[in-house]
Amino acid sequence: MRINHKALESYGAVKVVTGVSGANSVQLIQMLFDGLLESLSAAKGHITHKDIAEKSKSLGRASRIVMGLQGALDHDKGGELSANLNELYMYVTRRILHANMHNDVSAIDEVWGLMNEIRQAWETVPALIQPAAMQRPVYAN
Repeated sequence: MRINHKALESYGAVKVVTGVSGANSVQLIQMLFDGLLESLSAAKGHITHKDIAEKSKSLGRASRIVMGLQGALDHDKGGELSANLNELYMYVTRRILHANMHNDVSAIDEVWGLMNEIRQAWETVPALIQPAAMQRPVYAN
């Protein structure tokens, strides 16, 4: 399954120790968003403490997770939703780059807010779909 491979690559960068091997696709996406939010929060703290090297590492992890999410989109099955998410991920990637170049905490806050909304939406997915369908979300297999 393609998403498992993408998720493991991206999420491995934010220190997942348990849960990935037994997770379904929805859970993997939720874990990616959790890792993304964690990396953004860490970067904000590193900027505050003027630890620029660690800030860059945290924002690099965040960028890799966003690219993993973007690369896993299934544009054939996802239609307009997939296209909209792709555009959002491109915007988020640009904002992360801006935050990294300019130590811009407000850009990190903006991205964190956008991605937190998406993460919260993913919490409702299991209740909306059949358990078997959870193996086939908008993301490619």
